[in-house]
Amino acid sequence: MIRESGPALATILALIGIMVAPLIQPAWLLSLLVILFSGVLLLIKGTRFFSISIIVIAALYGVGYLSIAVFGATLAIVVIGESAFRLSGNRTRSYIPFILVGFAAALLAMYYVGEFLPLTALLGVLVAVLLHAALTGRDDALMIEALGAAMAMQLFYEIDYSVDLPILALAAFIAFLFGYTAYRLRAADLSGLFSGAIIGLLLIVFADVRWFFIMLVFFVVGSAATKFRYREKNTLGVAQSHGGVRGYFNVFANGLVGTAGAVLWGITGHPACIGLFLGSVASAAADTVASEIGVMGGDPYLITTLERVSPGTNGGVTLLGEAVALGAAVIVSLSAWALGVADPAIAVIGIVAGFVGTNVDSLIGATLENRGVFGNAGTNLVATLSGGVFAMVLVALI
Repeated sequence: MIRESGPALATILALIGIMVAPLIQPAWLLSLLVILFSGVLLLIKGTRFFSISIIVIAALYGVGYLSIAVFGATLAIVVIGESAFRLSGNRTRSYIPFILVGFAAALLAMYYVGEFLPLTALLGVLVAVLLHAALTGRDDALMIEALGAAMAMQLFYEIDYSVDLPILALAAFIAFLFGYTAYRLRAADLSGLFSGAIIGLLLIVFADVRWFFIMLVFFVVGSAATKFRYREKNTLGVAQSHGGVRGYFNVFANGLVGTAGAVLWGITGHPACIGLFLGSVASAAADTVASEIGVMGGDPYLITTLERVSPGTNGGVTLLGEAVALGAAVIVSLSAWALGVADPAIAVIGIVAGFVGTNVDSLIGATLENRGVFGNAGTNLVATLSGGVFAMVLVALI
């Protein structure tokens, strides 16, 4: 009975914290009180990780790292949203009440302190469910979830970017539809679903739906390349693990730089941001296709020494891989031009940047990745960053 009442007590404490937050100043005083009460809850079974999460959030609020709106919203998401997840059965479908209840509770908490920031609240709950899915089974998952949601919301709280509710609702629908479709097609796991939804949401909100379609072109091209002669690649031991199902590491490694470009475009409107976005996405597409199709082009050459190596070796390149990489960069860049996001000059820069990015990936693979400095996701991130920055600089110069 005590175990069952634990989450309820934590929820009550969270609600009290939200309600008294505007009344108790300075912030460190409320923080101290919440930490003391949470310390008592630590002694009750079933409240340990709820209590630790509340303590972490209260400490951040007390030292001034979190605004009062983000403090209340984080409590609402992590405690009330998590409670909704557990009460609904701890199943995959339980993420639906987690998102809906957590989002509603975060909005109400913000409204109570005089703020109404639906984009910030939605990003907070998406980060929370992403971390929940990615860290399942870890004892510290709830604490990391609280930190992640709080930091994400504080970042976008400070950006202070306004978006009309109808646009936000449409963006959320499209982003979730994309993530769910990828999940049902076994192109992404649960963490990939939520990370893909976050990227889709940011692209549409800060830029527009055309930018999302360009990212979708990369997803389709990359997924098709992954499925290309998969059984043969699996037999050779060079196929993607887990049947090509992508998790959040892969999604962010390939999409984070492009998403940053879209966010910067929404804030500044500078054409160089288009270059950052397009160069990174073209690099991601070129690298994925080169890896998945180029591996079938015979024994590759190591990019640093040009010696023959076995298929699948990090840093190995083939003529087929280089050709299909260039083709993938062309497809992505032409889609950007056809959709009116990039003019012809930027589209050409995107093609060149994609080719540069995939070869940077091979160079990093042959050196740092083979030495264990980077994993595959880190190498992909450096490659997309290289292609994006290359294009951004060229666009800024023309």
